[in-house]
Amino acid sequence: MITLLYRVDKKKFISFKLPIMKTRNLAFICNTVVAIFIFAACQSGTTPATDPGTDTTMQQEVAATNYDLSLVNNAKDPVCGMPVTAGISDTVHYKNDVLGFCSAECKEEFLKNPESMLAAAEIKKK
Repeated sequence: MITLLYRVDKKKFISFKLPIMKTRNLAFICNTVVAIFIFAACQSGTTPATDPGTDTTMQQEVAATNYDLSLVNNAKDPVCGMPVTAGISDTVHYKNDVLGFCSAECKEEFLKNPESMLAAAEIKKK
């Protein structure tokens, strides 16, 4: 006898006991194993690509394009130096200017000490 174990999820297994008597049964066994895997693949849950919340790449790209460049007064992210033309994911109002940032992390870093980073923003003339 051969016992085949198939993992359904992290804690659940399915076992199959197959008798081996002759060589011709090997083809039956192989076909059975293939059929089990195909069946299990069709019965599996959602894939990471369709599961909401697992792939944030698209969400980040959408967030980075939500702000129009004409709404911000800086040419570069004052924290990392990235041009705002590459995408703005967050903004802050500071001293009558709207500053765009490439990420929320850069915005948070700027808010810790804005005066020291303001010169790097390359504020556009009004």
